[in-house]
Amino acid sequence: MAKIEGIRIRNFRALRDVTLGQLWDSPRNIQPLTPLTTVIGKNGVGKSSLFDAFGFLADCLKLGVEQACDERGRGGFQRIRSQGANGAIEFTVYYQQSSEARPITYELEIGTDQAERPYVARERLRQRRRGQDQGRPFSFLMLEEGRGEVWAGEAAGRQQEEEKDEEQAARESIEMHDSRRLGIASLGVLSKHPRIASFREFMEGWYLSYFTPDAARGLPLAGPQRHLSMYGDNIGNVVQYMQRDHPARFERILQGISEKIPGIHKIETKQSEDGRLLLCFNDKGFDDPFFAQQMSDGTLKVFAYLLLLEDPAPPPFVCIEEPENGVYHKLLEVLATEFRNHATKSANAPQMFVTTHQPYFVDALSPEETWVMEKADDGFARIRRASDDPTVVALANEELPLGGLWYSDYLD
Repeated sequence: MAKIEGIRIRNFRALRDVTLGQLWDSPRNIQPLTPLTTVIGKNGVGKSSLFDAFGFLADCLKLGVEQACDERGRGGFQRIRSQGANGAIEFTVYYQQSSEARPITYELEIGTDQAERPYVARERLRQRRRGQDQGRPFSFLMLEEGRGEVWAGEAAGRQQEEEKDEEQAARESIEMHDSRRLGIASLGVLSKHPRIASFREFMEGWYLSYFTPDAARGLPLAGPQRHLSMYGDNIGNVVQYMQRDHPARFERILQGISEKIPGIHKIETKQSEDGRLLLCFNDKGFDDPFFAQQMSDGTLKVFAYLLLLEDPAPPPFVCIEEPENGVYHKLLEVLATEFRNHATKSANAPQMFVTTHQPYFVDALSPEETWVMEKADDGFARIRRASDDPTVVALANEELPLGGLWYSDYLD
C-alpha cells in the first residue's frame, strides 16, 4: 500500500514552513515517516493546523481549491494563509506507491487571481528515473496558470524488458478548463496516465477522523454500509455490515472492546418501527441493553476506532486528531499500541498519523515515531523529530517511557 514518506507545508495557517519526513531533495540522513507517526505539543502550537492541512488537500481534490478554502469553517483563502504571508499556499507530498516503486513527488501551489479568488497557480508530479538516486526527478505533469504538459507513462514500479527513455515518451500540451480544479482530478481518470491515476486514488482514499460522540448517537436509517464515515454518524450501519459480511472480524472487535471496556460482551443493532437504527450495548450485569445514546463518549470513541481498524478494505492513510478526548487515561497506551500494530501488520497496512497532547498515549511510542511541535519566536510552528535529540534516544534506550520524558520537559 502507498505510504507518505514526507510532506512540506508552507503558508498554511500556523505552518509558515514545516517539513516532516523525507523529501526528494532531503539529505541522506533524513528518514521517511514511520508507519505510525504522532505529533505532540502544547495547545496552540499548530497541531490542528497540521491535521487540517491533510483535510484541506483532500478537499482540494474533491471539491476544488476555492470551495476547499471555505469548507469546514476555514473562512476563505485569506484566513487560512499564514498571517503576513504574500506568497502562495504550498504543499509537497513525497510518497511511494509500493516498496518496489520509485518515489513520486506531488507539488501544489494555490494563489489568488486578480479577483482575489483562489486558484491552482502551479501543480507538478515528478518521479526519479530508474537507477537514479540523485539529481532532479523527471516531471511527468507540469501545470502553471492552468496550462502545461503531461507525459503518458507506465505505472510506478512496473518493469519492462525494453524500456524507453521517459523523456521521449508521448508528450501532450494541456489547458485546464477550470483553473480552480486540480489537474490530477481530471487527468487521473484517464487510463493513459496510470501514475497520475494512482496518486489520485491514493489521495481520494485518505481517511480523516472528525469523529464526534454526538454524531455516533444519531439514529440513521437502517441499512449496511461498508466504511465508517469521518464523523461516525453511520457507526450502526457499519456494525450491520460487519455482522452480516465479516462475522469473524466483528468477533475480534467484540473481544477487543470487552478487554478494554469492562462489562461489555455484546454489541448489536435493532431497527425501530420507523426504519431507524439503534445501536445496542449489552452489559453482563444487566438484562436490558444500553443504547448508544446512553453510552459514554470514551466507549463510543474506542469502539469506533476498533471498527475502523478492522475495515476489510482499509484506507491507505488514516489521520486522527487527539484520540484521547473522553478516553480513560490507562487505555491510551493500549490504543497507541493498537494503532502501531495496525500500521505495521503487513505491507498493505494503512499508514497512521495522529496528533495528541496526552503523555499516556506517548508512553507507547518510540522517538522515531514522535514529532514535537512548538511555537517559534515568530509565532509560527516549528517541528522536529524526538529521535534527533541524542539525550532523548539514550533515555528511551534505558526503557524510560517517552510520555514521562515529555512530562518532565525532556522533549519541549
